[in-house]
Amino acid sequence: MITINKKHRQRLGVILLLVVGVGIAATLILKALSSNINLFYTPLELSQVHLPEKTLIRVGGMVVKGSVSREANLQIAFQITDFEKELWIDYQGILPDLFREGQGVVIQGYLTPDNRFHAKQILAKHDEKYMPPELKKIQQAAS
Repeated sequence: MITINKKHRQRLGVILLLVVGVGIAATLILKALSSNINLFYTPLELSQVHLPEKTLIRVGGMVVKGSVSREANLQIAFQITDFEKELWIDYQGILPDLFREGQGVVIQGYLTPDNRFHAKQILAKHDEKYMPPELKKIQQAAS
């Protein structure tokens, strides 16, 4: 039988407590971050989840052509779609330069009780085929 003196038993106990503590902390951190892994919800995904009121989230999709309406005081309303479901967006402010109908957007804000999305920030996405002019020249020279 192996005997461990009191000093080694205390060290082993401290090491075990540290390992268990770090494991619990890592588990809690990963669990807290798991809800934020999704960069944004699509309109269809947003309709299928239940979020507490005024939860700040991101939603993304394509701006529906013909849906943008501008009113006084920089008030703007438009629809986005994931080609399965549409969502109305309400926003007050200046839109980004790349904002266009038919373009992709990611919007940060919250869902209102009447299933409209109140936007706090709008990020317009450029076309996936976009290439900076410098890289385009290099690519053309290589061809």
